[in-house]
Amino acid sequence: MKRRDFLKAVGLGATAVMSGFKGAAGATDSHKGGRRPNIVFILADDLGYAEVGCYGQEKIRTPNIDRLAAEGMRLTQHYSGSPVCAPCRCVLMTGKHTGHAQVRANKQVGGAEGWKLGSTSGGQWPLKADTVTVAKILKEAGYATGAFGKWGLGRVGTTGDPNKQGFDHFYGYICQRQAHTYYPNHLWRDGKVEWIKENDDGKEQVYSHDLIAAEALKFLRANRDRPFFLYVPFTIPHVALQVPEDSLAEYRGKWPDPPYNGDKGYFPHPNPRACYAAMVTRMDRDVGRIMSVLTELRLEENTLVIFSSDNGPTFNGGSDSAFFESAKPLRGLKASVYEGGIRVPFIARWPGKIEQGSTSDHISAFWDFLPTCCELIGRDAPSDIDGISMLPTLLGQRKRQRKHDYLYWELRGQQAVRMGDYKGVRQRPDRKIELYDLGSDIGERRDVSGEHPEVVTKVAEILRTGRVESDAFALPKAKSSSS
Repeated sequence: MKRRDFLKAVGLGATAVMSGFKGAAGATDSHKGGRRPNIVFILADDLGYAEVGCYGQEKIRTPNIDRLAAEGMRLTQHYSGSPVCAPCRCVLMTGKHTGHAQVRANKQVGGAEGWKLGSTSGGQWPLKADTVTVAKILKEAGYATGAFGKWGLGRVGTTGDPNKQGFDHFYGYICQRQAHTYYPNHLWRDGKVEWIKENDDGKEQVYSHDLIAAEALKFLRANRDRPFFLYVPFTIPHVALQVPEDSLAEYRGKWPDPPYNGDKGYFPHPNPRACYAAMVTRMDRDVGRIMSVLTELRLEENTLVIFSSDNGPTFNGGSDSAFFESAKPLRGLKASVYEGGIRVPFIARWPGKIEQGSTSDHISAFWDFLPTCCELIGRDAPSDIDGISMLPTLLGQRKRQRKHDYLYWELRGQQAVRMGDYKGVRQRPDRKIELYDLGSDIGERRDVSGEHPEVVTKVAEILRTGRVESDAFALPKAKSSSS
């Protein structure tokens, strides 16, 4: 779309832009030299809705993430693309919910060898070569693009390789299964294995999160003079429970630990609660370091920073979501399409553009990120996506914000639909539809399907028509016609 046509489409004229109007076009061109805004998306792994202070956490320190919220906007009704790792990342990258996405569940490829920790042959179901990703869109618009952390959307050598999906640079875990340890024997850099020799003998010497954070900071410094998209899918606090002593010391002995089970989970920790809290605080430290580098480089006023989590808190590996009230007040955890598995923290900061200390109850999801980036840079979003730009909400223009008719999720047999305050959940195609009124029952405790048959009928129609079949990720066949 030409710039003049874009301005007309959003109802702006050149005068509005020159005066610094905080709309889509004004957001991109009212900076010094007309440079397009940088975009930083920091994604935690298995961090619950209530595991940071600004969302109610009382046991774990997250001062830098809380500061992001204090200096920006906190969304209270934002959703992941899926309650598990790979599909939510696919949704984030492509703008399509899991009824249309290529990846709809965690699906390992690479044979038996790929399942082993330390293997370089493992990986997940790959994105297709012609996939339109947010990274490809931004790269074509002249952005430097970098991803540092966990990928999970295709092995090196396949069409899903991150360097084939729009990223100039990638460093971290290609296979998300290998990310089950923070002391791996290798990571990947732009299609090549980098061996971590210090960890070959199993000693806990080099913490992968620290290596990933360092690479993200290098990317910022290397691209300070051009617009950039920095995607940081950190692996914390996903299992295993592992953290260096300099972080653990803050929490050790703070709470009584459950009985130690040396055989439970991936690399179990004798002080699991202290370790888990220390991991989150260490991640928070590096969120602060990213912000400090942006300030040092004088880029913060031209950078949209987003922080979120890929899904709800986990239930395994020795973690203790009940103790930390990780999903409070929501029902369910990771792998569930109840609110606790999919509602996630979402914080956006952009000085001078996003109101400090603001909150929004706008209902949004991961598939909105791609069209938001498109509007931010004045480009048309692909016509076949499910997302809606949420830039008007971020910029305080609520009257200009389009809303979803519904949100949709599926994971193996589970399906969920949110329409306004109503949330429909079906555990399998042959099960009844449960219905919850989130406006009065955020914890999804009372099934009101019997009281609102007309809403259940609408949900059933969306469950049928709001998706297309996937050969690789087919839903189980219903045993009966009952809804």
